[in-house]
Amino acid sequence: MFVRVKNSHGYKYLQIVESKREGPKVKQRVLSTLGQLDALSASGKIDDLTLSLSKFASHLKIIDAHRQGTIQAHRSLAIGPALVFERLWHELQIDEAIKKELSTSRCHFSLERAIFLTVLHRLFDPGSDRSAERWKEDFQINGAEDIELHQLYRAMGWLGEQSIQLGHDARSVRCRKDLIEEELFRRNRTLFSELEVVFFDTTSLYFQGHGGESLGQYGHSKDHRPDLKQMVVGAVLDGYGRPICCELWPGNLTDVTSLIPVVQRLKSRFAISSVCVVADRGMISAETIEKLESDSLGMSYILGARMHTDKTVRDEVLPSSAKFQVVTGGKQKANDPSPLSV
Repeated sequence: MFVRVKNSHGYKYLQIVESKREGPKVKQRVLSTLGQLDALSASGKIDDLTLSLSKFASHLKIIDAHRQGTIQAHRSLAIGPALVFERLWHELQIDEAIKKELSTSRCHFSLERAIFLTVLHRLFDPGSDRSAERWKEDFQINGAEDIELHQLYRAMGWLGEQSIQLGHDARSVRCRKDLIEEELFRRNRTLFSELEVVFFDTTSLYFQGHGGESLGQYGHSKDHRPDLKQMVVGAVLDGYGRPICCELWPGNLTDVTSLIPVVQRLKSRFAISSVCVVADRGMISAETIEKLESDSLGMSYILGARMHTDKTVRDEVLPSSAKFQVVTGGKQKANDPSPLSV
């Protein structure tokens, strides 16, 4: 049942209409014509009728009382973030990939819900797990109402539990997070999925306090905090910009040092036969290019750099290799006329 405006002979009439399904069709029946809209509005009868009907609407009475200040809300919850990302979480089958790894877990709480809470918190208000525990109190997140701080810590520890390590290199460690990434890749690939071009970039994260003895190292801090230990985080995207995996290394490793092991791990983890590495000028070095072109790797690559302003490119890379092409873009800044070398 609803109210509608009916136009007739140049006048507007207010009607109460009922919708009723008859077989496959929905038919409307006019229950009452209240009168001309202009006259009802001018006389205030619409407001009187609305107030009269609202006496029988319990939800509207509460909302009106709250607006008038006669009652106060003790707590309000936002429902939008969880509604949207819960659906994406399910469509990407992240929940199923996590639950597949839960067979050996002895936790008495939902690890999947704790991880979802952490991810949702990082998306909307990035911070620590301690911050996430307080943040969830203002949001409706199904299954996360009783998650406590120590359980968030345990969930993160569960993701990082070591599965296997190939050799003694910290970058070769395989943990439960890696297994979930590989499972997600298998679940979302199709017969025509390709992974021949990957994009790789890194950044550094510093931390305070104790712990992280193996990963926490002093190195070049992009946050300008050389006094604190840090870790290097790398993200790998496919040609469509979709994330494939992320990597974590000790904070004293450089981007160039990380590139080759990442590529080797990608090929083994995701059964990739051919990879083209696309990287920025931070990866440029004669040693890196030599390894990429070696018989053991033999990979295609695109390394972008400013040809005339980068000393390493000008003095070391270009003289040792003729396989480059000058690429000029569209409109360039006045103080940066240099083309790019690829």
